[in-house]
Amino acid sequence: MPKHKNKAAQPDPDSTRSPLSKYLFPITIGVLLAAVAGIGWFLFSPAPATKPTKVAPIRAPAPTPPKPQPVALQPATMVDEQQCQGCHTEQFKDWQGSHHQLAMQPANAETMLGDFNNITFKAENETTRFSRKGDQFWVNTPGIDGKNADFKVAYTFGIAPLQQYLIEVGEGRLQALGVAWDTEKHRWFHLYPGQGVNFKNPLHWSKPSQNANFMCVECHTTGFKRHFDAASNTFNSQWNSLGVGCQACHGPASNHLEWTAKKTDLIHQGFDVDLKDKNATVEIESCARCHARRAPLGDGYTVGKRLMDDYLPSTLTRELYALDGKIKDEVFEHGSFLQSKMFDKGVRCSNCHNPHSSELKAPGNAVCLQCHNTAGKTSVEGVDGKGLQAKNYDSIEHTRHTMGQPGSQCVDCHMPGKFYMGNDFRHDHSFSIPNPERAQKLGTPDACLTCHQGKAGDKVTAQFKLWSASTAAQAPRYDESLWLIRNGQPGAADALYQQLQRSDLPAIQRATLLAELPLYPSEQALKLATQDLKNPQPQVRESAVRAISAFLPPPERAPLLTPLLADPVKAVRIVAARDLLSVARNGLGTAQANWQAAIGEYEAVQKSLLERAEANLNLAMLYQASGRSGEVEGLLRSALKRDADFYPALVTLVQWLESNGRGGEAQKLLADSLKEHPDAALLQHTQGLSLIRAGKAGEAMAPLRKAAQLEPQNAQYGYVLAVALHESGKVDEACAILEGLLKAQPANRNARLSLIQWYLDSGQEPKAQILLQGWKKMNMGDPALK
Repeated sequence: MPKHKNKAAQPDPDSTRSPLSKYLFPITIGVLLAAVAGIGWFLFSPAPATKPTKVAPIRAPAPTPPKPQPVALQPATMVDEQQCQGCHTEQFKDWQGSHHQLAMQPANAETMLGDFNNITFKAENETTRFSRKGDQFWVNTPGIDGKNADFKVAYTFGIAPLQQYLIEVGEGRLQALGVAWDTEKHRWFHLYPGQGVNFKNPLHWSKPSQNANFMCVECHTTGFKRHFDAASNTFNSQWNSLGVGCQACHGPASNHLEWTAKKTDLIHQGFDVDLKDKNATVEIESCARCHARRAPLGDGYTVGKRLMDDYLPSTLTRELYALDGKIKDEVFEHGSFLQSKMFDKGVRCSNCHNPHSSELKAPGNAVCLQCHNTAGKTSVEGVDGKGLQAKNYDSIEHTRHTMGQPGSQCVDCHMPGKFYMGNDFRHDHSFSIPNPERAQKLGTPDACLTCHQGKAGDKVTAQFKLWSASTAAQAPRYDESLWLIRNGQPGAADALYQQLQRSDLPAIQRATLLAELPLYPSEQALKLATQDLKNPQPQVRESAVRAISAFLPPPERAPLLTPLLADPVKAVRIVAARDLLSVARNGLGTAQANWQAAIGEYEAVQKSLLERAEANLNLAMLYQASGRSGEVEGLLRSALKRDADFYPALVTLVQWLESNGRGGEAQKLLADSLKEHPDAALLQHTQGLSLIRAGKAGEAMAPLRKAAQLEPQNAQYGYVLAVALHESGKVDEACAILEGLLKAQPANRNARLSLIQWYLDSGQEPKAQILLQGWKKMNMGDPALK
């Protein structure tokens, strides 16, 4: 559900009020009752709502469709990949024993690396025993009910530096065990140490978040289909072969086999995609299907389609990436690489990695020296070498570290990394240049400061300033601008607008910045978002749709978004269709047919993901908005059946029951859930709003307050509590809460505007002026200031 929207201000007959007040918006409990905190769409979360910016709509022409990739003449099918090695001996030899080949294997004496000799491993809250019964491998560990039981290991995942195990639990489900085997230190370890994981925790191996059918197996097999049956709540998952084989990247090979036999004129020798296409994006998006943080848009993928026809990749959100775009959460390589100059110059994955062996194509710095060398020329075909400098990069003069020692390798400084899954070190692929001075200012990771800590770091920073001293003026950097934007600093809006006017900004950074636009509404912000509706990159267009939807009410955004209903990429079509749902019911003229097709695609996406509670909730919300009320409650209950701890579905069901005159049933459902999960902030928050709806504002304060205490970082909880307190006459306490909120989140527009209004109402105009001037420094173009 979208967050609270301020009502338009009405003329105030009280002449004693400050003249500033007519530019602000009154906030009341009545408005808040329409808000349910934090309920999002699994695939397409609405952008934070702001007061709609009233400007004339700017029509955006439909984006020019990219030239379609040629495909084989007949639909290809999967074949036995043993047939490949006859002609492709070298590639098959490289592939054997690789991480790709051994990504998933049946559990047997040859594949199991862990110690199953009646070994007991004790984590923080649970004890697990590993044993063998004949040729079978077993785990005794707490299941979904918290009681220890025996579970059979069905498959292995990976070979180094760790091996994880998939457990059969019935109904076709494979669950990823949370205790893994360290293949280097030869020990058992927990993947989530220090997090108190037990059977009640979402990270427990028995929970939906650890379901391998949905979360894992697709990228460890070839030709995988989940085949979930919603009626029986079971999986019948299938694959063509275990491991990442030839057809996982090249596509089904039946037509290729025909071509080898008949030498016909099939395009791409019978394959649906040419991974050696001059456009490096073809290969990169093929790898990104697994090497990216993304949400699926169906059951499996289709080789040859754009990535965003089958998946929705993440932008550089604050939860996943540092301000400078370096990896933070487990995001794999794609998002980092899209930010790099190498991607911009046409470098592709296989320029550095052997795609069959998964190994680097050369040892040490030799991979980088293909382009960065004393000749200043690249030896890699298809890569734009313009701007390369003739320099000895493999020298102490460049690395400033003794050759052969840490710091002398290119990856040490330009590809710093992190450990994931306990012991799996992964390199950042944005190929950044270290700058300890900037890192200290922005709070971002830095290769220099990682190695040189404490006082040593201070010395390195001072030395670095001498090495890189330059008087040349530089354009504002993306990371420095993002620091201003997310921290609500003076000039934040201008920095945001300047970045979005750059022609050289990587698409993933542009898409990320578009998500920040609703924090700083203005006519210029709307214009910039509108221009990006026709951006050649689908990730940018998709983010632009979200930004437009935050600025304008549905009738006003319809002329802008209708062209996107015929976008060549599915992810863009369906986000536009969903955001036009309310106006499409009254007709969209000539675009109605396109909307019907696109909203049908959106519905099909959710139906293909019905094993997930999120998809059931999405369908319920879609049907509610479409007038298909009879299907809403069943889907909400199905969501809770899929995941009893998926609180957004529970909250929506409570509201649904209340709106249908079943308040008693709703209150019992909520009360029972709170008994089981008293520390669930969303449930406490929902209880408070429910009591307000029932006219019990006094009783609502305790749960609203507890929600804010449980999750102080959630601004919505604190904001709603403050509004409730203000409505009950506790003005000073309400102001204090918003003051604290603004210290942590200066860019929180709703909190700032509300606090200004409350200061004015209570005769504290100097305080109001300070806040107002601060906001002007951030965003002079805000319509609330006019």
